[in-house]
Amino acid sequence: MNYNIEVEPGVKVFVEDINPTGNKTVVFLHGWPVNRKMYEYQVDILPNYGYRCITIDFRGFGNSDRPWTGYSYNRLSDDIRVIIDSLNLQKVTLVGFSMGGGVAVRYMARHAGCRVSKLALLAAAAPKFTRSTDYPYGMTKEQVDQLMMETYENRPQMLTGFGKLFFASKVTPSFANWFQGLGLEAAGHSTIKTEVSLRDEDMGLDLQAIKVPTGIFHGVLDKICPFQFATIMNSKIIGSELYRFENSGHAVFYDELKLFNQRFVQFLSK
Repeated sequence: MNYNIEVEPGVKVFVEDINPTGNKTVVFLHGWPVNRKMYEYQVDILPNYGYRCITIDFRGFGNSDRPWTGYSYNRLSDDIRVIIDSLNLQKVTLVGFSMGGGVAVRYMARHAGCRVSKLALLAAAAPKFTRSTDYPYGMTKEQVDQLMMETYENRPQMLTGFGKLFFASKVTPSFANWFQGLGLEAAGHSTIKTEVSLRDEDMGLDLQAIKVPTGIFHGVLDKICPFQFATIMNSKIIGSELYRFENSGHAVFYDELKLFNQRFVQFLSK
């Protein structure tokens, strides 16, 4: 079942609802620069365990509308609130990967975790994606600016280069092409404007607002959101549990697919 939900006047966001009769609901927020389809290898199996899977294309990505504005984490988290309220979802497990993890953290603070009973952060771009004087982890702002310049000048080539950083495992050429294609489904301006958010947003204070059981899933070999992100989040989110993947990079949802899915289902079923 699919929906186009109006999140503000003139802007509709695409939502796919898989197994709507499931007895537990999982809402998935994708990462930059792809879309909801990145979760294919999770939503293929979770309904077998009775889960209802809600996958969302952020505005500007996938099948959603592509407005010129609205790409701050505040606005993206507000979009998620409208969707959760519109579908009257209850006791949701909110799952966020990379940028989607940052948006999920902002949702928990900005909307007091409304209707969320559990949180899963997958290679989350939090507490910050870029380095600062007191935070020597992740990309520099200059590196993100370079990514933006490449996006302006040759977005397919930018996606190819960024994709090479994504996986620690050896993926087939056909899989790599498919994954790159997800990035090309976005609008160029949406890709750039969310790059700005990745560069500038800070969720340090937001982490303190998380009061629900939280699983932090992170690859030790992550070259985009280094493993230090996970240890910091684990220390700041009271009662959180860290799931460490020794042979995974940023693509923690795929590099060790069977192990990830096994641990993910264990977390969901707790």
